[in-house]
Amino acid sequence: MNDSLLICYVNLEMSKAGRLVKNFKKSLVKVNHGNKVKTNIPAGLASPGPPLGPMLGQVGLNIAAFCKDFNEKTKDFKEGIPLPTRISVNPDRSYNLVIHKPPTTFFLKQAAGVQRCAMEPGKEVCGKITLKHLYEIAKIKSTDPVNECLSLEDLCKKFVGIAHSCGIEIVKELDPDEYQQFLEYRKEVVADQKKELQEKREAKMLRTG
Repeated sequence: MNDSLLICYVNLEMSKAGRLVKNFKKSLVKVNHGNKVKTNIPAGLASPGPPLGPMLGQVGLNIAAFCKDFNEKTKDFKEGIPLPTRISVNPDRSYNLVIHKPPTTFFLKQAAGVQRCAMEPGKEVCGKITLKHLYEIAKIKSTDPVNECLSLEDLCKKFVGIAHSCGIEIVKELDPDEYQQFLEYRKEVVADQKKELQEKREAKMLRTG
């Protein structure tokens, strides 16, 4: 093969390669993995207003239709319970909806009988639960897709860490009367903490005003 033929051959192959790369890029552009929305929605209370409405509007969903669908699917839950929700939006604006069980922190606080976590976890205890409570929570949360590969033992270990981060102590047994006294004491502590926070906010407003 002489030099001129060799040059023509090389140019032809390079041209083919260029077209292949161009077509490959086009095919990549056409691939649509869909938009995904990850949020918590209170059971039975999905509404078009913020923050949910704008969030759904950004991915092109029919907000009113979605809210109706979600509220229907969560009608058997106690109204207002926070439900971790995963929404995958398809190119045709249809969607796949996956509703998980309430967050672990919700169950921990419910079991402990408290409404809020400790302000300083590790330094204060806001509530207590038993090992039995922990096991029951793990059984409920084991049905969530993200936990399907974890054993109940693994989930219990994981939730021990979450409880600690909330300021919730795990004990073998709880005396009902003693624990009720503890909760009454905690009400006073929380009230003082709220008062202190409010005073700090007011002081900050005065400094910046």
